[in-house]
Amino acid sequence: MRRREFIALLGGAAAWPLATRAQEPGRTYRLGVLYSNPRSDDVMTAFFEGVRRQGFIEGQNLIVIYHAFALKVDLLSEWAAELVKARVDVIATAGDLASRAAQQATKTIPILAITYDMLGTGLVNSLARPNGNTTGVSILAPELDGKRQEILIEAVPGLRRMAALADSHVTPAVKLDALEQTARARNIELSIHRIASGAEIAAAIDMAQASGAAALNVLASPMLHANRQLIMDRVATLRLPTMYQWPETAEEGGFVSYGPRLIDLFGVVLPRQLGQLFRGTKVADIPVEQPTKFELVINLKTANAMGVTVPATLLVRADKVIE
Repeated sequence: MRRREFIALLGGAAAWPLATRAQEPGRTYRLGVLYSNPRSDDVMTAFFEGVRRQGFIEGQNLIVIYHAFALKVDLLSEWAAELVKARVDVIATAGDLASRAAQQATKTIPILAITYDMLGTGLVNSLARPNGNTTGVSILAPELDGKRQEILIEAVPGLRRMAALADSHVTPAVKLDALEQTARARNIELSIHRIASGAEIAAAIDMAQASGAAALNVLASPMLHANRQLIMDRVATLRLPTMYQWPETAEEGGFVSYGPRLIDLFGVVLPRQLGQLFRGTKVADIPVEQPTKFELVINLKTANAMGVTVPATLLVRADKVIE
């Protein structure tokens, strides 16, 4: 199956030096992390391998204070304050909640964020020269949630009712309204199931299926991604075809995914930006980057298990088909 050339990013990605300036001899750098993923996650392994390639190695010149917040969102403000007290050199965050908690805790320590719409949510006032102390990667989530809905409608022929699983901390009501209007224009009824914690996921999926939904769109959210195995297990039991935001999730057994690759963002882009911050580059001189190419992955093994026949017209457009 053909694959598109992947991941071109704004902000000078053509030249990615491993070290524009050397680390200060004898210095130990301190990194605070507020990510939804556990430290053992494959994506986090890729992140720290990328950091190592930048020349920052735990046990030698790097100390990491790591907090995984997927199940403990209420502790974000407390953890952010702890990182400030620990005098970390950079705080790495994922998602709006963690990024805002870090911004409220410090106006001076650089924040390296990966969020869904950094400019639209006001985390920065410019992508080219971000204000304040925050830069990183913005992944165009509102646009991608809508694109994923379109692909899911195409992937499940004859669809008349579908559902969306939304993180109430992340997706604003206006974006949910837009998804409903778009579905209605296709003569499809969309039910929105908003949740605030991982403990609510199973019941929300059951409710979606009980309401007659024949497909589920998992909207962009660090918390939902961190609970993806729970989601995949539940929808497999219900035989409910489901769309996910990262290509890797379809490779792990999800029905279909569309978006930029996590491994590229966490394994290459964020470590490079972190290296710049550690070496003293000002936040304003590190543009917020956005993915410009995305990958569609369809898992036919999962589709067959759910009794879904994916149209050939969609299969030929996929970057990867798992058979």
